[in-house]
Amino acid sequence: MTPEQVVAGVREGRRRAIGRAITMAESLGPEGRGVVRALYPQAGRAMRVGITGSPGAGKSTLSAALVRLLRARGMTVAIVSVDPTSPFTHGAVLGDRIRLVDHFLDDGVFIRSMASRGHLGGLSEATGDAVTILDAAGFDVVIVETVGAGQNEVEVQALTDTVVLVLMPGSGDAIQAIKAGVMEIPDVIVINKCDRPGADVLAGEVESALTLVPSAGWVPPVILTQALDGQGVADAWDAVERHRADLLATGTAGARARDGVRRHLRSLALERMARDLAARSDAQALDALVERVVAREIDPSTAVDTILGASPVEES
Repeated sequence: MTPEQVVAGVREGRRRAIGRAITMAESLGPEGRGVVRALYPQAGRAMRVGITGSPGAGKSTLSAALVRLLRARGMTVAIVSVDPTSPFTHGAVLGDRIRLVDHFLDDGVFIRSMASRGHLGGLSEATGDAVTILDAAGFDVVIVETVGAGQNEVEVQALTDTVVLVLMPGSGDAIQAIKAGVMEIPDVIVINKCDRPGADVLAGEVESALTLVPSAGWVPPVILTQALDGQGVADAWDAVERHRADLLATGTAGARARDGVRRHLRSLALERMARDLAARSDAQALDALVERVVAREIDPSTAVDTILGASPVEES
């Protein structure tokens, strides 16, 4: 398929074209950028929902339950599942994706797993492009399920309208979330696996923690769910819709979108600079700098200046 055929196919909602467009975007080459550039004006209509939280909290189970709920309501759904690139985690990730297997043959559902490429926030440039492609393809809801890396997962806020933080009892998630500043990220907080002991205690801790977070109006509701059997899932989605309505009613949707784009652009610029630096780095020159730092002939900051070409180090 030519890039023009891919763009036309995405606009028509053809699955093969959508998959091809995302693959092209993942290559980070000129063709993929051209496809995203052509589709960008058609995006911006879907509800974009981020689902984040620590590994094992049940993000994939909640995503699958939300898909069942939304499909029953006649809505089309796309899911971007961001996977870690480490080979040591492949087994757990594939196990999580089994939760979504019932939806693979549904024409109203599109599921795509993507690698985080080691990106600190768990998201990469290609993830944002995939969200744009799925939005332009006409899906009613686009869910971005993050890798579950914990404290660094703030970038999902830049790509989505509503962020759902998934916690579970007995994991110490509330304390860690407070320490990491994660409580400032979510718009809806879901305590999953609520049949476990301590769910009510965790809910109380989270609600207390939220009183310490500056709020200009919207206070994230705390929803108890048991996503495996669908308990509380409708309440969680109702909270997402209330948040979207609040953004529109208060006029903060535009400001949030601009702030998200600003942070996303900054992140993309840093990511491209890092790739460019890695491509230009001379391994032998780097090894030489390493030896000089180890020998304490130069300090690490001076070595970095040399790598960046800011202040070449003279040979001693």
